[in-house]
Amino acid sequence: MDSNASIESESYRSFSSRRSISSHHSKLSASNSIGEATCAEMGSKKVRHGSRGGADSEGFNLSQKEISDEDARFVYINDPARTNERFEYARNSIRTAKYSVITFLPRNLFEQFHRVAYIYFLVIAILNQLPQLAVFGRGASIMPLAFVLLVTAVKDAYEDYRRHRSDRIENNRLALVLVDGEFRDKKWKDIEVGEIIRVRANETLPCDMVLLSTSDPTGVAYIQTINLDGESNLKTRYAKQETLSKILENMSSGLIKCEKPNRNIYGFHANMEVDGKRLSLGASNIILRGCELKNTAWAVGVAVYAGQETKVMLNSSGAPSKRSKLEKRMNVEIILLSFFLITLCSIVSVLAAIWLRRHRDKLDNIPYYRRKDYSETDVENYNYYGWGWEIFFTFLMSVIVFQIMIPISLYISMELVRVGQAFFMIRDGGMYDEASNSRFQCRALNINEDLGQIKYVFSDKTGTLTENKMEFRSASIWGVDYSGGNPDLQSEQVAHEVEVDGKILRPKMAVRADPELLRLARGGRESEQGKHVYDFFLALASCNTIVPFVVDTEDPSVKLVDYQGESPDEQALVYAAAAYGFMLIERTSGHIVVDVQGEKQRFNVLGLHEFESDRKRMSVILGFPDKSVKVFVKGADTTMFSVIDRTSNNNVLQATEGHLLSYSSMGLRTLVVGMRELSNSEFDKWYIAFEAASTALMGRAALLRKVASSIESNLCVIGASAIEDKLQLGVPEAIESLRMADIKVWVLTGDKQETAISIGYSSRLLTSRMNQIIINSNSKELCRKSLEDAIIKAKKLSGPNVSSNMEGSSGAVTIPVGLIIDGTSLVYILDSELEELLFQLASHCSVVLCCRVAPLQKAGIVALVKKRTSDMTLAIGDGANDVSMIQCADVGIGISGQEGRQAVMASDFAMGQFRFLVPLLLVHGHWNYQRMGYMILYNFYRNAVFVLILFWYVLYTCFTLTTAINEWSSVLYSVIYTSVPTIVVGILDKDLSKRTLSKHPQLYGAGHRQEVYNSKHFWLTMVDTIWQSAAAFFIPLLAYRKSTVDGPSIGDLWTLAAVILVNLHLAMDIVSWTWVTHAAIWGSIVATVICVIVIDAIPILPGYWAIFHAAGTWVFWLCLLAIIVAALVPRLVVKFFHQYYCPSDIQIAREAEKYGRLRDHGTVEIEMNPILEPPRR
Repeated sequence: MDSNASIESESYRSFSSRRSISSHHSKLSASNSIGEATCAEMGSKKVRHGSRGGADSEGFNLSQKEISDEDARFVYINDPARTNERFEYARNSIRTAKYSVITFLPRNLFEQFHRVAYIYFLVIAILNQLPQLAVFGRGASIMPLAFVLLVTAVKDAYEDYRRHRSDRIENNRLALVLVDGEFRDKKWKDIEVGEIIRVRANETLPCDMVLLSTSDPTGVAYIQTINLDGESNLKTRYAKQETLSKILENMSSGLIKCEKPNRNIYGFHANMEVDGKRLSLGASNIILRGCELKNTAWAVGVAVYAGQETKVMLNSSGAPSKRSKLEKRMNVEIILLSFFLITLCSIVSVLAAIWLRRHRDKLDNIPYYRRKDYSETDVENYNYYGWGWEIFFTFLMSVIVFQIMIPISLYISMELVRVGQAFFMIRDGGMYDEASNSRFQCRALNINEDLGQIKYVFSDKTGTLTENKMEFRSASIWGVDYSGGNPDLQSEQVAHEVEVDGKILRPKMAVRADPELLRLARGGRESEQGKHVYDFFLALASCNTIVPFVVDTEDPSVKLVDYQGESPDEQALVYAAAAYGFMLIERTSGHIVVDVQGEKQRFNVLGLHEFESDRKRMSVILGFPDKSVKVFVKGADTTMFSVIDRTSNNNVLQATEGHLLSYSSMGLRTLVVGMRELSNSEFDKWYIAFEAASTALMGRAALLRKVASSIESNLCVIGASAIEDKLQLGVPEAIESLRMADIKVWVLTGDKQETAISIGYSSRLLTSRMNQIIINSNSKELCRKSLEDAIIKAKKLSGPNVSSNMEGSSGAVTIPVGLIIDGTSLVYILDSELEELLFQLASHCSVVLCCRVAPLQKAGIVALVKKRTSDMTLAIGDGANDVSMIQCADVGIGISGQEGRQAVMASDFAMGQFRFLVPLLLVHGHWNYQRMGYMILYNFYRNAVFVLILFWYVLYTCFTLTTAINEWSSVLYSVIYTSVPTIVVGILDKDLSKRTLSKHPQLYGAGHRQEVYNSKHFWLTMVDTIWQSAAAFFIPLLAYRKSTVDGPSIGDLWTLAAVILVNLHLAMDIVSWTWVTHAAIWGSIVATVICVIVIDAIPILPGYWAIFHAAGTWVFWLCLLAIIVAALVPRLVVKFFHQYYCPSDIQIAREAEKYGRLRDHGTVEIEMNPILEPPRR
């Protein structure tokens, strides 16, 4: 091994600082910050959901591109002037604010007028400014729109002011920049690309920098990326050995050629030339703005991206905007109301034309219309434009008078209601997670009501259904199973400890150990099995990216070793190795130190290929003290068995495979461990290939993957590990409740099939009564045949009228069906004609479980359902691999878990536990849908009543569009008089209690059936509106028909009648009264009376003192009473008979609540209506 030792000594410095650039390729296929394709992108370019990576991934394509001079950024180290000579790169000043003092008004108005309704009201206001069309006062016509625009503008201005203040603080922070050979303070905003910056421990990085040197002799720096991606675990970054000694000397000759700024936070492609030597740079050599330097005294780097071009700023756009299903439906009804408005205006225009024709001979002198002006000697016509123009002007004036048929206040009311709903969701103690000290987060206010209509839930498994807190359970070493089948043997909790420099080091976490395996581990390599145990635990301790940190305790002589890493699986394996006497106590870029049963052993890390999604394994090349070189590999069984030498130790391999099957059936996560010793020539060949791949300008990732595959071959299997990831608290009960609510739960996981099935049973997703259909095919034709056969079988089992809540249905006896399909089959199904067959099959299944799926396949499955049904979809996950699924679904929920906060950052809502989905959907979702649906219909009714009163009046005033109602009352009606009760009820009203909704999940079906807001309710509301408006208009007309009452007096009566009418209408539908509701309803009526009195007390306004004259007579009050009785009694009668003879589930449950209270909350049986499948589109 002398030649090998020589190779090692020559190559050590090069390898000690090198990390595999391909290690992050699995995360490189990103279009957003966390590396997943979004649904928005699917519309603009073809995305192959069936792809499993490789050439279809964006990261691979990036690695294939040579960085040409046109596509590259040249950064001259410590020479910002030369760097910015050709292109002036962005300074480090950032701007998150949207507006400036100059641009605020035009830009904010431009954004607000993206709403078509606002343009409509703007056109109305403009028309009213024309003399020929002036119906209202010019100021009064502008006021509603101006009020809404002003409220929104003030809100936007305040939010932007806060952004400006934050930007100012951020830009004026200080950093140490190398100037004239010494580091001086410089404001962040003045930092330029090419400057060398020094960052101290616990400081935030001011820009994206290539690491040049650190306080660690080997060039290691530890960073925390919580501000970038939400992950609290420390990451390791490395400086090149060639720059470590030069940083304090002369670095002006260095040149970095890197890719242009992009959003990929997990990838970096560049080369650096130092002293004529070209070095490759990857993601492990760059530290990004927003990260914090931890456990490192200082780090020095050169700025390559600054300000708005940093990766964190390029990723600040947020999740795609989503619109609620209810709002989309509302827009259809608004279009119908627009046609209704056009119809009313057309009727008035046609009748006006007929009236003008009939009276064309009397127009010159007819009262109230007189066309001739006799005030001058020469008699001329007033502003009369002819019969045709008069009709046209009448139509436009009708639009102005009836304008509030389109409810402008509805938009701002919906925003306020959603804010109120979000407040109560956030404050719900039932969705507070004590473990993470996190409350529910509402990150998207515009889809609250969609939570009440969810039909499909797509869930990740690890970290979403499970805790993602891994615990080492079992090991198979050289064909022997240790405690895999008998959990009772794991009774001894072991915390191995060692003494270093007079201090006792102990792992932070204890692990339950198998006594027999512990005896073998402590026995050393004396026996044959002991050698294999040594290799196994050395592989667990070394083949990872875990970094040990020493933590102080109350006892100064005892220190805890905290293992920090990006993967909970790796942490569990390292803690397990430490428990069995293989404690990792030091890691640098060039070596590791492992305490093996009290003896410190140093191993040189000659190479490391980190885990990535295509290979599904990782490897480390260790140089042993005896000068031997070995490669240790661990990974998924599907990829490991393909690189293991099957010609030897076949009995060990078969035993290991049997143990893996046993572990998976218990729901444990498994990894296979293998190794082999490298000869001098093999190591030399790998080293040369690795050097060439690392410095390649084109196809670097693919070349590195090829190099890794070459060394990860002909392995000898050592054994396998099994880790338990326990279910979260309340997951089985939550899934059961969701299924009872007729919500279909699909689980999409990357775990192997046996593990997923085991978790399916423990979570009650799968049951013993359920017939399983398993599809594992490796060709398109086999997939087609399997799907066709499965559809026939599923139809026979489920019957013609299947619903997802089979086990709770009371109809014909059917056998529930569960579909289990793997990622290989999905490769051939997604993005092909087989998608339709898969959807047909899934429609007959109660449960769908997808195993071994890639991130893009998760999004593809969601898209498959969305394209073929109008049902609402919800995706929930906790990791970066769930982001594409979360953003593609109608509602995306992120779990604040162990895998960071990427899913939370891309989600619409975020919470700490899966079980919180039950109160979120069944309680808050139900309330939000009920309130918002009713509020929209009520707003249509409220405005239509007022418009129709004006319409009836026009018919009795020769179609001249004069109004008895004061113009200011017309303007204030929907903005002030009746808006507050709507908002209060939309936030506070509860049709059922939280207890009832939680106890009876079937009540959630009201949202599926769209019971609150549908076409039938819309048209019934319009019919009721016509009746109520007719009662409000004709009763005073008949009462005052022979009197001399003036227009403003009867107009005030109609105003008060309309306001009292719509508020009493609302009061009839309120279920849960509070003092706030009482204040809003009755306060609104009192406020209207006061406003009418004030308006009539202003001498310059028409109708001066009218209310005092009208209200002084008994006829006024009698009419008011008669209007209320005539308008509301028919509705009350219809409502009574409908609820008595055709009650809905909600009404039955409401009566049961009241009955239960009267009987001291006794048990009440509620018989629910059958849940029917909604039609698919």
